Amino acid sequence: MDTSSGADRSLRGRLGSVLFSRVAGPSGPANRARIHTTPGPRWFDADRPIRTVHGDASMFIGGLSALLLQSLHPLAMTAVAAHSGFRGDPWGRLQRTSTFLAVTTYGTAGDAQLAVDRVRAVHERVRGTTAAGEPYRAADPHLLGWVHAAEVDSFLRAHERFGAHPLDAAGYDAYVADTARVATALGVLDPPRDRASLRALLAGYRPELRATPEALDAARFILRDPPLPRPARAPYALLAANAIALLPPWAPEMLGLRRASAPVDTCVRLSGQALTRTIRWAMTPPPRPPSPTGGEGHPR
Repeated sequence: MDTSSGADRSLRGRLGSVLFSRVAGPSGPANRARIHTTPGPRWFDADRPIRTVHGDASMFIGGLSALLLQSLHPLAMTAVAAHSGFRGDPWGRLQRTSTFLAVTTYGTAGDAQLAVDRVRAVHERVRGTTAAGEPYRAADPHLLGWVHAAEVDSFLRAHERFGAHPLDAAGYDAYVADTARVATALGVLDPPRDRASLRALLAGYRPELRATPEALDAARFILRDPPLPRPARAPYALLAANAIALLPPWAPEMLGLRRASAPVDTCVRLSGQALTRTIRWAMTPPPRPPSPTGGEGHPR
Protein backbone atom coordinates (compact mmCIF):
# COMPACT_ATOMS: atom_id res chain seq x y z
CA MET A 1 0.00 0.00 0.00
CA ASP A 2 1.26 3.49 -0.88
CA THR A 3 0.72 5.22 2.45
CA SER A 4 2.17 8.51 1.20
CA SER A 5 -0.38 8.57 -1.62
CA GLY A 6 -3.18 7.83 0.84
CA ALA A 7 -2.01 10.59 3.17
CA ASP A 8 -1.82 12.98 0.23
CA ARG A 9 -5.41 12.21 -0.77
CA SER A 10 -6.54 12.58 2.84
CA LEU A 11 -4.85 15.99 3.20
CA ARG A 12 -6.26 17.09 -0.14
CA GLY A 13 -9.76 16.00 0.85
CA ARG A 14 -9.63 17.73 4.25
CA LEU A 15 -8.28 20.99 2.86
CA GLY A 16 -10.71 20.98 -0.05
CA SER A 17 -13.61 20.32 2.30
CA VAL A 18 -12.64 23.19 4.61
CA LEU A 19 -12.26 25.63 1.72
CA PHE A 20 -15.51 24.59 0.09
CA SER A 21 -17.47 24.81 3.35
CA ARG A 22 -16.14 28.32 3.99
CA VAL A 23 -17.04 29.54 0.53
CA ALA A 24 -20.27 27.62 -0.07
CA GLY A 25 -21.66 27.12 3.43
CA PRO A 26 -23.60 24.19 4.90
CA SER A 27 -25.89 24.04 1.86
CA GLY A 28 -22.93 23.93 -0.50
CA PRO A 29 -23.05 20.24 -1.49
CA ALA A 30 -26.80 20.35 -2.16
CA ASN A 31 -26.49 23.61 -4.07
CA ARG A 32 -23.61 22.26 -6.14
CA ALA A 33 -25.56 19.16 -7.07
CA ARG A 34 -28.62 21.20 -8.04
CA ILE A 35 -26.62 23.75 -10.03
CA HIS A 36 -24.62 21.26 -12.06
CA THR A 37 -27.00 18.32 -12.49
CA THR A 38 -30.44 19.89 -13.00
CA PRO A 39 -31.30 19.50 -16.69
CA GLY A 40 -32.30 22.49 -18.76
CA PRO A 41 -30.89 25.36 -20.82
CA ARG A 42 -28.23 27.60 -19.29
CA TRP A 43 -27.41 31.26 -19.78
CA PHE A 44 -23.88 30.22 -20.75
CA ASP A 45 -22.69 27.23 -22.75
CA ALA A 46 -19.89 25.05 -21.39
CA ASP A 47 -17.22 26.71 -23.56
CA ARG A 48 -17.98 30.30 -22.54
CA PRO A 49 -15.17 32.34 -20.90
CA ILE A 50 -17.31 33.22 -17.87
CA ARG A 51 -17.26 29.55 -16.89
CA THR A 52 -13.47 29.44 -17.20
CA VAL A 53 -12.90 32.55 -15.11
CA HIS A 54 -15.50 31.92 -12.40
CA GLY A 55 -14.42 28.31 -11.97
CA ASP A 56 -10.78 29.11 -11.29
CA ALA A 57 -8.99 29.38 -7.94
CA SER A 58 -7.91 32.91 -8.88
CA MET A 59 -11.39 34.00 -7.78
CA PHE A 60 -10.22 33.79 -4.15
CA ILE A 61 -7.84 36.70 -4.78
CA GLY A 62 -10.10 38.47 -7.27
CA GLY A 63 -13.05 38.43 -4.90
CA LEU A 64 -11.10 40.01 -2.06
CA SER A 65 -9.67 42.64 -4.38
CA ALA A 66 -13.18 43.41 -5.65
CA LEU A 67 -14.43 44.09 -2.12
CA LEU A 68 -11.62 46.59 -1.53
CA LEU A 69 -12.21 48.35 -4.83
CA GLN A 70 -16.00 48.47 -4.46
CA SER A 71 -15.66 50.09 -1.03
CA LEU A 72 -14.27 53.26 -2.61
CA HIS A 73 -17.67 54.43 -3.84
CA PRO A 74 -19.19 56.27 -0.84
CA LEU A 75 -22.82 55.47 -1.66
CA ALA A 76 -22.14 51.80 -2.38
CA MET A 77 -20.05 51.48 0.79
CA THR A 78 -22.70 53.11 2.95
CA ALA A 79 -25.30 50.70 1.60
CA VAL A 80 -23.03 47.74 2.39
CA ALA A 81 -22.11 49.00 5.88
CA ALA A 82 -25.70 49.78 6.81
CA HIS A 83 -27.52 46.82 5.33
CA SER A 84 -25.31 43.84 4.43
CA GLY A 85 -24.19 42.69 7.88
CA PHE A 86 -20.71 41.97 6.53
CA ARG A 87 -19.20 42.40 9.99
CA GLY A 88 -21.71 40.30 11.87
CA ASP A 89 -21.90 37.54 9.26
CA PRO A 90 -19.00 37.86 6.79
CA TRP A 91 -19.00 34.17 5.91
CA GLY A 92 -22.73 34.20 5.26
CA ARG A 93 -22.31 37.15 2.91
CA LEU A 94 -19.47 35.38 1.10
CA GLN A 95 -21.53 32.21 0.78
CA ARG A 96 -24.54 34.05 -0.62
CA THR A 97 -22.35 35.86 -3.13
CA SER A 98 -20.52 32.70 -4.24
CA THR A 99 -23.81 30.83 -4.61
CA PHE A 100 -25.24 33.64 -6.74
CA LEU A 101 -22.17 33.56 -8.99
CA ALA A 102 -22.37 29.78 -9.29
CA VAL A 103 -26.09 29.74 -10.10
CA THR A 104 -25.93 32.49 -12.71
CA THR A 105 -22.77 31.06 -14.30
CA TYR A 106 -23.54 27.33 -14.30
CA GLY A 107 -27.17 26.84 -13.26
CA THR A 108 -30.27 26.51 -15.38
CA ALA A 109 -31.70 29.64 -16.96
CA GLY A 110 -34.73 29.37 -14.69
CA ASP A 111 -32.64 29.11 -11.51
CA ALA A 112 -30.41 31.96 -12.68
CA GLN A 113 -33.41 34.22 -13.19
CA LEU A 114 -34.82 33.30 -9.77
CA ALA A 115 -31.48 34.18 -8.16
CA VAL A 116 -31.47 37.54 -9.94
CA ASP A 117 -35.07 38.22 -8.91
CA ARG A 118 -34.22 37.59 -5.26
CA VAL A 119 -31.25 39.96 -5.38
CA ARG A 120 -33.30 42.66 -7.08
CA ALA A 121 -35.98 42.35 -4.42
CA VAL A 122 -33.34 42.86 -1.70
CA HIS A 123 -31.88 45.84 -3.56
CA GLU A 124 -35.28 47.52 -3.73
CA ARG A 125 -35.45 47.55 0.08
CA VAL A 126 -31.93 48.95 0.59
CA ARG A 127 -32.03 52.74 0.67
CA GLY A 128 -31.09 55.55 3.02
CA THR A 129 -28.90 58.61 3.46
CA THR A 130 -25.15 58.89 4.02
CA ALA A 131 -23.63 60.81 6.93
CA ALA A 132 -23.04 63.64 4.44
CA GLY A 133 -26.74 63.74 3.59
CA GLU A 134 -26.52 62.02 0.21
CA PRO A 135 -29.44 59.72 -0.59
CA TYR A 136 -28.69 56.25 -1.92
CA ARG A 137 -30.58 53.17 -3.02
CA ALA A 138 -29.03 49.85 -3.93
CA ALA A 139 -31.27 49.48 -6.99
CA ASP A 140 -29.85 52.66 -8.56
CA PRO A 141 -28.50 51.56 -11.98
CA HIS A 142 -25.51 53.89 -11.58
CA LEU A 143 -24.45 52.26 -8.30
CA LEU A 144 -25.10 48.80 -9.72
CA GLY A 145 -22.86 49.73 -12.64
CA TRP A 146 -19.99 50.57 -10.28
CA VAL A 147 -20.34 47.36 -8.29
CA HIS A 148 -20.46 45.34 -11.52
CA ALA A 149 -17.49 47.07 -13.15
CA ALA A 150 -15.29 46.80 -10.05
CA GLU A 151 -16.15 43.12 -9.65
CA VAL A 152 -15.59 42.16 -13.28
CA ASP A 153 -12.32 44.08 -13.51
CA SER A 154 -11.03 42.40 -10.34
CA PHE A 155 -12.02 38.90 -11.46
CA LEU A 156 -10.45 39.51 -14.87
CA ARG A 157 -7.18 40.87 -13.42
CA ALA A 158 -6.94 37.92 -11.03
CA HIS A 159 -7.51 35.34 -13.74
CA GLU A 160 -5.07 37.03 -16.09
CA ARG A 161 -2.38 36.90 -13.38
CA PHE A 162 -3.16 33.67 -11.53
CA GLY A 163 -5.53 31.62 -13.70
CA ALA A 164 -4.60 28.07 -14.63
CA HIS A 165 -5.31 28.83 -18.30
CA PRO A 166 -5.26 32.60 -18.94
CA LEU A 167 -7.33 33.76 -21.89
CA ASP A 168 -6.15 35.83 -24.82
CA ALA A 169 -7.39 39.38 -25.44
CA ALA A 170 -10.42 38.17 -27.38
CA GLY A 171 -11.24 35.72 -24.61
CA TYR A 172 -11.25 38.43 -21.95
CA ASP A 173 -13.39 40.65 -24.16
CA ALA A 174 -15.80 37.73 -24.42
CA TYR A 175 -15.71 37.32 -20.64
CA VAL A 176 -16.77 40.94 -20.17
CA ALA A 177 -19.54 40.40 -22.71
CA ASP A 178 -20.72 37.29 -20.82
CA THR A 179 -20.92 39.18 -17.53
CA ALA A 180 -23.04 41.86 -19.22
CA ARG A 181 -25.81 39.26 -19.49
CA VAL A 182 -26.01 38.99 -15.69
CA ALA A 183 -25.51 42.73 -15.15
CA THR A 184 -28.40 43.60 -17.44
CA ALA A 185 -30.65 41.17 -15.60
CA LEU A 186 -29.69 42.86 -12.31
CA GLY A 187 -30.60 46.30 -13.62
CA VAL A 188 -27.31 47.72 -14.92
CA LEU A 189 -27.90 49.98 -17.92
CA ASP A 190 -25.64 49.36 -20.93
CA PRO A 191 -22.92 47.37 -19.12
CA PRO A 192 -19.50 47.10 -20.80
CA ARG A 193 -19.09 44.35 -23.38
CA ASP A 194 -15.34 44.38 -23.90
CA ARG A 195 -12.27 45.28 -21.88
CA ALA A 196 -11.81 48.71 -23.44
CA SER A 197 -15.33 49.79 -22.47
CA LEU A 198 -14.81 48.32 -18.99
CA ARG A 199 -11.69 50.46 -18.53
CA ALA A 200 -13.54 53.52 -19.80
CA LEU A 201 -16.42 52.91 -17.39
CA LEU A 202 -14.09 52.55 -14.40
CA ALA A 203 -12.31 55.76 -15.38
CA GLY A 204 -15.66 57.52 -15.56
CA TYR A 205 -16.37 56.63 -11.91
CA ARG A 206 -13.00 57.90 -10.63
CA PRO A 207 -14.21 61.42 -9.69
CA GLU A 208 -16.89 59.88 -7.44
CA LEU A 209 -14.51 57.67 -5.47
CA ARG A 210 -13.04 58.39 -2.07
CA ALA A 211 -12.09 56.48 1.05
CA THR A 212 -14.81 57.21 3.58
CA PRO A 213 -14.46 56.15 7.23
CA GLU A 214 -16.72 53.18 6.38
CA ALA A 215 -14.38 52.15 3.54
CA LEU A 216 -11.27 52.41 5.74
CA ASP A 217 -13.02 50.43 8.48
CA ALA A 218 -14.01 47.75 5.99
CA ALA A 219 -10.45 47.53 4.67
CA ARG A 220 -9.09 47.09 8.21
CA PHE A 221 -11.63 44.37 8.90
CA ILE A 222 -10.96 42.55 5.62
CA LEU A 223 -7.17 42.80 5.72
CA ARG A 224 -6.17 42.87 9.39
CA ASP A 225 -8.96 41.38 11.45
CA PRO A 226 -10.61 38.59 9.44
CA PRO A 227 -12.68 36.07 11.41
CA LEU A 228 -10.23 33.21 10.93
CA PRO A 229 -8.52 30.67 13.19
CA ARG A 230 -4.84 31.31 13.85
CA PRO A 231 -3.49 28.58 11.48
CA ALA A 232 -5.32 30.22 8.57
CA ARG A 233 -3.94 33.72 9.20
CA ALA A 234 -0.63 33.26 7.33
CA PRO A 235 -2.11 32.01 4.04
CA TYR A 236 -4.83 34.63 4.32
CA ALA A 237 -2.17 37.33 4.69
CA LEU A 238 -0.69 36.17 1.37
CA LEU A 239 -4.16 36.27 -0.17
CA ALA A 240 -4.66 39.81 1.13
CA ALA A 241 -1.26 41.01 -0.11
CA ASN A 242 -2.05 39.75 -3.59
CA ALA A 243 -5.53 41.29 -3.50
CA ILE A 244 -3.92 44.67 -2.75
CA ALA A 245 -1.31 44.22 -5.49
CA LEU A 246 -4.11 43.44 -7.95
CA LEU A 247 -5.86 46.79 -7.40
CA PRO A 248 -5.57 49.61 -9.94
CA PRO A 249 -2.45 51.69 -9.11
CA TRP A 250 -4.46 54.59 -7.64
CA ALA A 251 -6.65 52.52 -5.31
CA PRO A 252 -4.23 51.37 -2.54
CA GLU A 253 -3.17 54.92 -1.75
CA MET A 254 -6.83 55.97 -1.38
CA LEU A 255 -7.28 53.19 1.17
CA GLY A 256 -4.09 54.07 3.03
CA LEU A 257 -2.33 50.94 1.82
CA ARG A 258 1.31 50.98 0.82
CA ARG A 259 2.20 49.47 -2.55
CA ALA A 260 5.11 47.05 -2.43
CA SER A 261 8.47 47.85 -4.02
CA ALA A 262 9.36 45.96 -7.19
CA PRO A 263 11.34 43.11 -5.48
CA VAL A 264 8.67 42.66 -2.82
CA ASP A 265 5.92 42.81 -5.44
CA THR A 266 7.61 39.96 -7.31
CA CYS A 267 7.68 37.88 -4.12
CA VAL A 268 4.02 38.69 -3.46
CA ARG A 269 3.07 37.60 -6.96
CA LEU A 270 5.01 34.34 -6.62
CA SER A 271 3.23 33.67 -3.32
CA GLY A 272 -0.11 34.31 -5.06
CA GLN A 273 0.72 31.82 -7.77
CA ALA A 274 1.69 29.21 -5.18
CA LEU A 275 -1.43 29.91 -3.15
CA THR A 276 -3.81 29.59 -6.10
CA ARG A 277 -2.10 26.39 -7.21
CA THR A 278 -2.59 24.97 -3.72
CA ILE A 279 -6.27 25.97 -3.63
CA ARG A 280 -6.79 24.52 -7.11
CA TRP A 281 -5.12 21.26 -6.06
CA ALA A 282 -7.21 21.01 -2.90
CA MET A 283 -10.56 21.74 -4.55
CA THR A 284 -10.09 19.52 -7.62
CA PRO A 285 -10.92 15.88 -6.79
CA PRO A 286 -7.90 13.64 -7.52
CA PRO A 287 -8.31 10.98 -10.23
CA ARG A 288 -9.49 7.63 -8.94
CA PRO A 289 -6.80 4.96 -8.92
CA PRO A 290 -7.15 2.01 -11.31
CA SER A 291 -9.25 -0.87 -10.04
CA PRO A 292 -7.51 -4.12 -9.03
CA THR A 293 -8.54 -5.64 -12.38
CA GLY A 294 -6.61 -2.99 -14.26
CA GLY A 295 -9.59 -0.92 -15.36
CA GLU A 296 -10.61 2.52 -14.22
CA GLY A 297 -12.41 3.00 -10.93
CA HIS A 298 -16.11 3.58 -10.84
CA PRO A 299 -17.17 7.12 -11.72
CA ARG A 300 -18.12 9.36 -8.84
